[in-house]
Amino acid sequence: MSLLIDPTTIPEEGVSRSGTLPAEIFDFPAHDDAKPVSPLRYDILVQRFGSELLLTGELSATFELTCVITMQRFTQTIRLDHVAIAIELENELPLDIADELREEIVIEMPHDPRCDQGDVPMVCENNSLNFLLDKNPENDPHSPPPTAGDNRWEALDALQQRNDNI
Repeated sequence: MSLLIDPTTIPEEGVSRSGTLPAEIFDFPAHDDAKPVSPLRYDILVQRFGSELLLTGELSATFELTCVITMQRFTQTIRLDHVAIAIELENELPLDIADELREEIVIEMPHDPRCDQGDVPMVCENNSLNFLLDKNPENDPHSPPPTAGDNRWEALDALQQRNDNI
């Protein structure tokens, strides 16, 4: 999973590189909600300016994500049409630029993915069944929550009522 660029062989006008890097390049933890479902695609121009490489072009990768509203799984393609990456050259040895391309995609991933922004937009509405955390699972999900037995605000409410009556 490397994409080596030899800075000593880059012509003045730059060199074009296009292809794919396997989805495993993302190396997300197994418990992560985001799952890559396509390779990272790249179509870039690599140019050298003194001790710096400039990568410009397009990147894309598709992920399966979980909607923060509906908890439904959906796919979303992260597409960068005008990426520009500057890399400082520490020496003249060949350089692996795969991690830099990966980072650009990861940075653009949504923090709060929504299924209405996926590749195939879905209706993104709250499902009331997702908010039943305080209910007894043996009860009907549509029954009202149990009434509270302890009302810690009763004393303050009584004071307020007494003050209102004065």
